[in-house]
Amino acid sequence: MIQTTVQNKACISSWRWVYVVLGNLVMMCLGTVYAWSVFRIPVEKTFGIGATQSGLPYMISLAFYALFMMISGYFYNRYSPRAIMTTGVFLIALGWILSAYAPNIYILTLTYGVLIGAGVGIAYGVPLAVVAKWFPDKKGLAVGLVLIGFGLSPLITAPLARMFIEMYGISFTFMILGIAFGVLLPVLTLAFRYPKESGSESNLLPDTKDLKPKDIPSDQMLKTRSFKGLYLNFLIGAMIGLMLIGMTGKIGIEYMGLSSRSIAFWMSLFAIFNGLGRPVFGWLTDRLSYPKAATLSYCMIAFAALLMLFAREGQPLLFGVAFSIFWFNLGGWLAIAPTSTLALFGALNYSRNYGIVFTAYGIGAIAGVLGSGYLLDRLGSYQVVFYLVLALCLAGTLIASKQVPLSNRKPQSPGKDSLTLSTGR
Repeated sequence: MIQTTVQNKACISSWRWVYVVLGNLVMMCLGTVYAWSVFRIPVEKTFGIGATQSGLPYMISLAFYALFMMISGYFYNRYSPRAIMTTGVFLIALGWILSAYAPNIYILTLTYGVLIGAGVGIAYGVPLAVVAKWFPDKKGLAVGLVLIGFGLSPLITAPLARMFIEMYGISFTFMILGIAFGVLLPVLTLAFRYPKESGSESNLLPDTKDLKPKDIPSDQMLKTRSFKGLYLNFLIGAMIGLMLIGMTGKIGIEYMGLSSRSIAFWMSLFAIFNGLGRPVFGWLTDRLSYPKAATLSYCMIAFAALLMLFAREGQPLLFGVAFSIFWFNLGGWLAIAPTSTLALFGALNYSRNYGIVFTAYGIGAIAGVLGSGYLLDRLGSYQVVFYLVLALCLAGTLIASKQVPLSNRKPQSPGKDSLTLSTGR
């Protein structure tokens, strides 16, 4: 009997890695939304618009992506992963197909920004929720391995999209992508399901029973100091990363004097680092705790900002090292945040809780892009951006230092509110 139980657990332990592979492929499809730079110039030529207007679909897609991550989180425990995924895929496919018929940039902002952004926000959490419940013992590593697909997506999908644009034009490319994702994504998620409730997470592996934190509902989570600290840290990490990623090409060409061809090479390399940052920081968050992983990230980013302050035109190596670190750490924060949400607030309400935490990403995207643009317009210097990064790293480090690692928290007495420590009451 004991031998049979051990064999069953070993079988489950092996099978659950299939979800990581499938989740990675799903994320690679969803991450195509990040390849907007490939569509941007053709869109400008098609509609006769400038850079400001051509950025609208991408910015709106990020905002709706974050918004619908939060909204969809309320339905993950009520419906099956496949039902949630079907809704997201429908919006994604519809958005791409309707984009092919957009007569102007404003309609394209609705089809690409609102529909695709909302669809990605709904679908994004499905593989994360599934993997999170199958890996209570390796949350950070498993989630990070799934997320690597999202980070590496532009490296694979952008060249394909560019090839289709050159062969068929921008409109037909949108149509091809819509049909392809409408067929491929449902197939990849056919096997998605949560572990049986009767088995419980502790039955997945023999040593996971003590790893499960208290499951905290969203309304209580919002009152905790842990949530406020994590939210601010994620906002800062996302703001820095998205601000610098959006300026990578301009800084390389205008500040460092690099050629467009050289920038294309560096951008491919940076995408790899962005993908690798997710499993690495997921693993580090498991091993070190969230406050230590956050502090390490801020130290790395500050070092990269200092490199750029000393960098001069004609020093591509410094540019490459610094921006590899920036891209690596943005990927890292997209693993630190979900892993920390799981560790701090439990798996039961994870989808809803992380949906709320993820709104920090949307706010960080808008604040980072608009804030850096304003500083550049007012002061006309890229160096001021790196001084801003240093200031944000200092603020983030101070916030992280006030957070208590989960493993260091003292058990609460039976009559005492278990949230007292984290809320400061």
